[in-house]
Amino acid sequence: MSYTLLPAVLFGIALLLFLIVKAKWPAFIALLTVSITVGLLAGMPADAVVKSIEKGMGGTLGYVATIVGLGSILGGILEKSGGSQVIARTLLQWFGLRRASTAMAVAGFVIAIPVFFDVAFIILYPVLGALQRKTGKNVLFFALPLLAGLAVGHAFVPPTPGPIAVANILGADLGWVILSGIVVGFPTALVAGVWAGRRLAAGVNLDRQIVEAEETSEEAQMPSISLVMWMIFLPIGLILMNTCIQADLWFKASEGLKQAAGLAGHPFTALLLANILAWYLLGRRMGYSTAELGRISTQSFQSAGVIILLTGAGGAFKQILVDTGAGEMMARSAEDAHVPVLVLAFFMAAIIRVLQGSATVAMATAAGIIAPLVTQSGITGLPLACIVTAIASGASILSHVNDSGFWLVKEYLGLTERQTFRSWTAMTTVLGVCGFVLSWALYWLIQ
Repeated sequence: MSYTLLPAVLFGIALLLFLIVKAKWPAFIALLTVSITVGLLAGMPADAVVKSIEKGMGGTLGYVATIVGLGSILGGILEKSGGSQVIARTLLQWFGLRRASTAMAVAGFVIAIPVFFDVAFIILYPVLGALQRKTGKNVLFFALPLLAGLAVGHAFVPPTPGPIAVANILGADLGWVILSGIVVGFPTALVAGVWAGRRLAAGVNLDRQIVEAEETSEEAQMPSISLVMWMIFLPIGLILMNTCIQADLWFKASEGLKQAAGLAGHPFTALLLANILAWYLLGRRMGYSTAELGRISTQSFQSAGVIILLTGAGGAFKQILVDTGAGEMMARSAEDAHVPVLVLAFFMAAIIRVLQGSATVAMATAAGIIAPLVTQSGITGLPLACIVTAIASGASILSHVNDSGFWLVKEYLGLTERQTFRSWTAMTTVLGVCGFVLSWALYWLIQ
């Protein structure tokens, strides 16, 4: 069987890209098709292929579906309550107009943790118009930092779906992934959004007023900034606390304390608690009826459903690679070639991202391919979390015409395609490279 493994894997990856890029198949169907094809070509019996896919799907979805579902509801409530506008306004007041670009990068980074990228951008779109009128500057001076913060927050920091999916497929502890995502992601957002964003904006001549400021919620209905931030960082803080206590980072914890922290800081429990509090504090207390909150929750699942299924298919592909022995073979090949797993993870995600456009597909597919190598190498803890951020970096790079984000930015900001390439595409390239460099630096620093 070993002679058929490498050709089967290479053919499977090529087939996957063909089905998604050329044939325009849904990524979920393409991943399942490729999983079956690779298993059969590698010599697995048909019933074993089906059982392997079932195992991969079930093992992945049992964890990811719960977290993504709870995270989506929390993000939906924060969105509808006006929490995103509150964060943006408050940060602008703190930073002032002179540092408005930095404020927008920070706002994007924080808001994208619970709210999907495109939704968060549309919500904060009117803020860009207000800044443009007050300063008279090209709107890209504020839009690129915001977009960088949104892109990084959404791809690097759980409980957003992408890093949760990759962490589960690779077997990474979510607390370490959160820590790595913040340590790597925050400076990445500042470098790509503020430092590079200013220079890229200056190179694009965009004079016309393209947005109008419209209030989406009345001031009296807005929650306080402290409440909104508390809702966002409560589950993150509980998960991080659990990771630190289990690893005895602060002190030697008793078994009872570890069990209590394990319950309170498990992603299921932490997000469930945040949802219950948000339902009351940001929902009922803000005047929303139970029926309205129910509709918000239902609408939140619409975007999450596709991501959940796609993640499951990525888990199925991973399981096929494990059960055929292809993962072990790939690990030995990478070791013989002296290619670090982190570097391979980044380039695999980047190649898939550039070829087919979707960051989520790139993250799930790259994680499925890299997972057997990670298992063989025995990497755990924070180093493994760095591999997750490296995949997120690769999956964020070089957004162009096959990415829906490219067209969202182009249409909302009133750019030509050339201007979108020179601003948004260039910024995402800086973002991906910077995220990779910082992930690699942190990885080797803690080795």
